[in-house]
Formats: sequence, structure tokens, C-alpha cells
Amino acid sequence: MFRYPVDDDISLALLTLKDTEALYAITDTSRDYLREWLPWVDAAQSPDVTATFIAAGLKQWADNRGFQAGIWHRGSLVGCIGLHGIDWSNRFTAMGYWLSRRHQGQGIMTRSVKGALDFVFYEYDLNRVEIRAALGNIKSRAIPERLGFIHERTVRQAEWIHDHYVDHALYGLLREEWHQPGEDHSTSQETSFLVGEVKTPIDRNPRPRNIGGRF
Repeated sequence: MFRYPVDDDISLALLTLKDTEALYAITDTSRDYLREWLPWVDAAQSPDVTATFIAAGLKQWADNRGFQAGIWHRGSLVGCIGLHGIDWSNRFTAMGYWLSRRHQGQGIMTRSVKGALDFVFYEYDLNRVEIRAALGNIKSRAIPERLGFIHERTVRQAEWIHDHYVDHALYGLLREEWHQPGEDHSTSQETSFLVGEVKTPIDRNPRPRNIGGRF
């Protein structure tokens, strides 16, 4: 699978079934906090539901449609980050994330999203990433704003949460906007992979370099 060290404290790794209990535990302990903006939380009432989510993420990875990764902070699983599929024809994806309540306010998510963006732009060679968040979800919106995304528009009544619709703020970032000129655009850490090669279905560019399991 893959593991990507973001910095000395944080790494991202593809979720596997051995992570089921740990992922369910942080979901359950943060349930009241997470459910304000994440309607799926109410359905995640057992480790079996979590295992189904992880299995779907493994298939997504195998099908070359992106990843669902755990966020590991000092050796502990503290949240998730992933892609909502990949549009290879247009080199586009959307990203989502969540973090346990007790790990808020430490910059963990900002650093995790930054690491994931480096991978998406410079390994997957995508051109555009979107992040959407409910207008009232100030903490989630702060991540793309901090990382230089453009608030492109507001999508009215975009999501049903519990008993009402919420509007979404839609943020976009292009590869050319990600780093300032002169910055190192390569991924900052050595990444380890145990599975094949990231292949794009369309040969619009030279064959992607073999990253053999690297996220």
C-alpha cells in the first residue's frame, strides 16, 4: 500500500482493514462533534460499517480512482483524508477530510492537506483540486483559505444534513497556483509503496514515473 511522511509528526497511509477498530474508535469518541457537519456519522454505528468504508477505499485505490488515507499523528490514527474519485480526462479531483475532536487546533489538518496536495499535483499530475464545505463550517473552510484556494462560488442548498439543507462554499486550486515560483515542487519526503504503478488512463503526457506504491 502506501505511506507518505508529511513531517516528523504526521504521516498519511492508505487505510486497511487492520485499521477498522482504531478508525471506528475515533469516529465514536468524536461522534457528537463530527455529526454537526458530517451526516454519515449517524450511520457509522459499528465497526462493520467502518470496515465497509475501508474496503471501498481499497477498491478505489486499486481502480486508480484516488485514495482514502488515515492521518497518523505521532503514531496514532487521528482522522482521514481522501479523494472523491478522479476525472482523468480533465485532470481534476475533489478532496475531503475530517479530524478527531481532541486533535483540533494543532495544525494537523492543514499540514495533512498540504501533503496530499503535493502528491495530487506532482505524482498524479492533476491540474485542479476542489474542496467544498458548508458555509457555516468555519474550521473546514479555513483549510483551503489558508492554503491559497480561491472561493469560486457558493452552491445553494447543496447538502441535506439531518433536517435541513446547507449551502456549500466551493474552493478551487490549480497546479500553477500551488507553489510560488522558485519553490521546490517535488514531494518533500520519501514515500514508500508496496503496490504497482500509478497509471493514467489517458496518455496526454509522458508516462507517469513509477512510484511503485508511493503516496
